[in-house]
Amino acid sequence: MGLLYPEITPYVQHSIKVESPHVIHVEECGNPSGLPVLFVHGGPGAGCEAYHRRFFDPECYRIILFDQRGCGRSTPHASLENNTTQALVADMEQIRQQLGVERWVLFGGSWGSTLSLVYAQTYPERVAGLILRGIFLCRPQEIQWFYQSGANRLFPDYWQDFINIIPEGERNDLVRAYHRRLNGEDELQRMAAAKAWSIWEGRTATLQPQESVINHLADPFTALSMARIENHYFINDSFLEADQILRNADRLAEIDGVIVQGRYDVVCPMESAWALHQAWPQAALKIIGDAGHAASEKGITQALVEATTSMGCKLR
Repeated sequence: MGLLYPEITPYVQHSIKVESPHVIHVEECGNPSGLPVLFVHGGPGAGCEAYHRRFFDPECYRIILFDQRGCGRSTPHASLENNTTQALVADMEQIRQQLGVERWVLFGGSWGSTLSLVYAQTYPERVAGLILRGIFLCRPQEIQWFYQSGANRLFPDYWQDFINIIPEGERNDLVRAYHRRLNGEDELQRMAAAKAWSIWEGRTATLQPQESVINHLADPFTALSMARIENHYFINDSFLEADQILRNADRLAEIDGVIVQGRYDVVCPMESAWALHQAWPQAALKIIGDAGHAASEKGITQALVEATTSMGCKLR
């Protein structure tokens, strides 16, 4: 990923106590006096990675990253207790207040785009800009497409590995079948389900296979939090009302926005990015013709870095 800025380390790290039992890990990089930007990771449950710091010019931006409840370096790991969309929005607002930020840019992909949009619609006066990738609106048809019927027709070989651990009699509702195993008492079955769930996403996230993506999501630590927390959200309609994000799109009208979308995104098909763009035409839509879902794909990486550079110059 040579298109990114050079490697950088945090100049400060925080452990912020939020609603019990959660303690949120937050780190800051770049210019302490720069334009504040919050990196909002995906999943839910994936956590931040070191390369996530590198989408931003460290001389221009005050780069803030946080691991959402239950994942990354936040504790307790893979916890579902008090873990909802509304709770994460509250955590973001607590971070903003505690770090003394007046307004910030939100940068989020996949579930990170969902959470960024919900936060921006809740606190539009606190958001100077939105840079979003791989739009996920958390509608039932999106869950149905990826976890029941749709994406399986493009990847029948990978799909077979995904459904192998589920008895045939339970395959009519795979999200619920996985929920039973990810929350059961059998530790071996719980980890097998977590890895199968996460590897399915890793294998389908890029147009061309990227072993680094698959291996990261297959790591037991990441797989457990991502599978458990994703499944928890999806079985609860992501704690959102029907079409909530599109219905509230008018609240984004005064916010600068860039939407970066891979045309061949199978995890979050382009239909959702298109629907968001129709509801929020003020945002620029950049379609990457040779990419899927992952931020690590060359065309998407380049478009995201261009977006942070352009927005940084405009807002500073």
